[in-house]
Amino acid sequence: MKRIKAILIVLTALIGEVNAQQDAMFSHYMYNTLWLNPAYAGTREALTVTGIHRSQWVGFDGAPQGQSLTMHSPMLNGKMGIGLSLLNDQIGPTKSTVVAIDLAYQIRLTQKSKLAFGLKGLANFYRNDLSTLTLDQQNDVAFAQNVNTTLLNLGAGLYYYRERFYVGISTPKLFENKLSNSTSSASKEQRHYFMIMGAVFNLSNALKLKPTIFVKATEGAPIQGDVTAMFLYKEKFNIGAMYRTGDAVGMLVGFNFTEQFYLGYSFDWSMANTTGKYNSGSHEIMLRYDFIFKSKAKIKSPRYF
Repeated sequence: MKRIKAILIVLTALIGEVNAQQDAMFSHYMYNTLWLNPAYAGTREALTVTGIHRSQWVGFDGAPQGQSLTMHSPMLNGKMGIGLSLLNDQIGPTKSTVVAIDLAYQIRLTQKSKLAFGLKGLANFYRNDLSTLTLDQQNDVAFAQNVNTTLLNLGAGLYYYRERFYVGISTPKLFENKLSNSTSSASKEQRHYFMIMGAVFNLSNALKLKPTIFVKATEGAPIQGDVTAMFLYKEKFNIGAMYRTGDAVGMLVGFNFTEQFYLGYSFDWSMANTTGKYNSGSHEIMLRYDFIFKSKAKIKSPRYF
């Protein structure tokens, strides 16, 4: 029975002829900004390396797992930024590994604000081992052929930011490449449209509120939004809650061990998906480190985003 459910999840979520959301999902989206928007590259004024691991629907056969590793840095005296993203996403027999290079150009609008334009070039190494599935009906032609292909794509984004506010729009994949050479299959890479926004407000001398929003839109799926509210205590300890429309609720905690090193953890529970009856929720762990350049031995002010 578990194997049957796993097959149904795979078909519904990714490989069937249903145009569903395909990009890997992270509750720590506010720390995975480079993958979402290439214009973010270089905005932290340091070489920033961020890693995220997500185990979704723990205890459920074939459940999604994802890893993200991003690094980015300013160049040309902060006028441009460059970044590298590695993204791994696996659902049942389907695995997608993406390598992306990001370039951003920044324009100073005022003394305290900038607008950045970004381009992303990526390669998606896509593999679908359908023949490894255990089927109730053997010799099903729909599961007879594996897929192993490399898909090239381009993405673009705009990102406006200042010390305590940001907003951005982007699409990481402009081209809707076919996932299979089969003429009978309508499976393809979906074009996703993203909107991100966040701010920081002082509640007291020691306490700040950091709300963030992440809106995802793609053809064939409902518009989905993540809303997160984090409380920052003395620029060290972070704790908050998240809500994903039509899907999940959860919590996030994190700690700034130094001004350069941050560790975060999140847990979310699918309240709408029936898989919640058969799994123990979803877990994420996140690490971020800023390598400060010699010319900037100390960060001038906290980097909230």
